[in-house]
Amino acid sequence: MIAVTGGAGFIGSRLAERLVEENEVIVVDNLSSGKKENIPEGAEFVEKDIKNAELDVIFDKVDTVFHFAANPKVNTFPDDRGKDFEENLVGTKNVLDACVDADVEELVFASSSVVYGENAEIPTPETHEIDPISMYAATKCGAEHMCQVYSQIFGIDLTVLRYANIIGPRNQKGVIWDFIHKLEESSEELEILGNGKQRKSYLYISDAVDATLEAWKSPETVYNIGSGDAVSVDKIAEIVSDEMSLNPELSYTGGEKGWKGDVPEMRLSIEKLKNEGWSPEGNSVESVRKTARRLLENR
Repeated sequence: MIAVTGGAGFIGSRLAERLVEENEVIVVDNLSSGKKENIPEGAEFVEKDIKNAELDVIFDKVDTVFHFAANPKVNTFPDDRGKDFEENLVGTKNVLDACVDADVEELVFASSSVVYGENAEIPTPETHEIDPISMYAATKCGAEHMCQVYSQIFGIDLTVLRYANIIGPRNQKGVIWDFIHKLEESSEELEILGNGKQRKSYLYISDAVDATLEAWKSPETVYNIGSGDAVSVDKIAEIVSDEMSLNPELSYTGGEKGWKGDVPEMRLSIEKLKNEGWSPEGNSVESVRKTARRLLENR
């Protein structure tokens, strides 16, 4: 049996859809950001908050936990420092304790590319040092370390996944979603945070789920999950505008970063997981265009 924390959220629900095809699945989510309608048919749903629930009772017959519950917003620092701490660290500690008490054999932890910080070599391999520059990134680093300690002491088989920007039609946040909303409010002008030159990797959700399942079955502990390339914010603005048949004037808030704690450039090395047999079907530009199109279709 498999448990997915955050299984009503964006990545977690898509992962649960795939897992339930061949496994008994329990989705654990407090629905603070996830949606009940995202939970796949056939999965058992337990509405609990991982920060304070008695998860060992839920995990009693579980062999593998995919821990994907977290604060979904990465750019709220310094306004919401407490939420990052509570959701990402306290929640993970509770999940880990429950895994120990319930004798869970495997844990797959959803981390993030932001743990590498802003001075990482490009493309960034898994062996690069982690150097967070935001509260969200710092709590993901801390959660990774906790997972590693519990794995070593209690013998839990651990997989850590450092995701690039994962996008798709259920992801109702981020730059693509923001651009669509801004252009719906004003089709003649589009404000871009920073200078528009920020370059990051974007991966479509189906590719991300395929990569997640491949990494879970693979022998190493830490894997990057991304597209292998990158796209600028200016290019994303161009793609979204094109999909909406608009030609807005672009304006900029200025600076290399879109917000405090933003990493201006991110492109992960994905060679390690490609050597295990996985490779993305789409690059960053294709993933962005597909996401914009699907979001617009669903409006």
